Amino acid sequence: MRKAAVVGAGKIGSTIASLLAGAGDYEVLVIDQSAEALAGIDPRARTAAMAIDDPAALAKALAGCFAVVNAAPYHLTTVVAQAAKTAGAHYLDLTEDVAASRVVRDLAKQSKTAFIPQCGLAPGFITIAAWDLCKHFEELHDVRLRVGALPRYPSNALNYNLTWSTDGVINEYCEPCEAIVEGRLREVPALEECEEFSLDGVTYEAFNTSGGLGTLCQTLDGKVRNLNYRTIRYPGHAAIMKALLNDLGLRNRRPLLKDILENAVPATLQDVVIVFVTVSGLKDGRLMQETYVNKVFAQPVAGEMKSAIQITTAGAVCAVLDLLAEGRLPQTGFIRQEDIPLADILGNRFGRFYAPDQQALRAAE
Repeated sequence: MRKAAVVGAGKIGSTIASLLAGAGDYEVLVIDQSAEALAGIDPRARTAAMAIDDPAALAKALAGCFAVVNAAPYHLTTVVAQAAKTAGAHYLDLTEDVAASRVVRDLAKQSKTAFIPQCGLAPGFITIAAWDLCKHFEELHDVRLRVGALPRYPSNALNYNLTWSTDGVINEYCEPCEAIVEGRLREVPALEECEEFSLDGVTYEAFNTSGGLGTLCQTLDGKVRNLNYRTIRYPGHAAIMKALLNDLGLRNRRPLLKDILENAVPATLQDVVIVFVTVSGLKDGRLMQETYVNKVFAQPVAGEMKSAIQITTAGAVCAVLDLLAEGRLPQTGFIRQEDIPLADILGNRFGRFYAPDQQALRAAE
């Protein structure tokens, strides 16, 4: 039994705890400052109610842990990462926050344990899938990553329901976005470059959001003509969010925007996650394109219905933790998502959510 701590008992953290506790070979400790949130954690996991904004106190609670999975809000990323390093535990997180990920990378230097940030859906699985396609080409031209967690039955003007962290959504809609444009590494504004496309007869829009590329910009710098990440929504969503953030100035009043969204936009478990990656370039001297497409729907976990965004995010980080525990990933230093083989994720017991019928696994072979 390996001891794994999950910091954060929200929608994703609780799902991670259920998956790991149900596996039978992890002793799970869930830490959160909210006793109310901890009351809903899988009873097979232990819980500890404590403040998580003090790295020294948190490090004591993490003593003896094999690994720490950080599912806390993005602004606590560096605190939890520092505590994990002090405790001598491996560190994994889900953050899409670019600045926090850079701090984690610095903490990984000369570390005796592994630091693996951005292990969720996007960044995370989408990065792994994109890199797998990139390796099929001799020369890369365009790499496009698109991901969306969408309500299956939208019924408001935003065409959206809350499916994960409201703080995270606001952050990715506000912060600058990394991209490679005509061979140059650039920052581009969020909510811009809106495009429309159809998939299975449904029309979607996609626009720039922050953090989804993980380390791909650095990995592919000088090796690709264009690289970008955009979030998928139903048409009309971006225009309304731009009005709220820019015209009404709510990008400077994020707590107010969070309060408005959480009291006006219902949450839902009836969602679908769309993963859509397109890579073009030269292959055997010919201009070719390859595409990875996957849809994941809400489904039960340990007898409880979980949203698609919960199971794809939790499934991805749990699969990475498994690979780390099995010795199939480096045990020290900074580990990129690109260092993780797609076939290993899809073949993992937790990664199965991405390949329920093995269709995606066959595509990766």
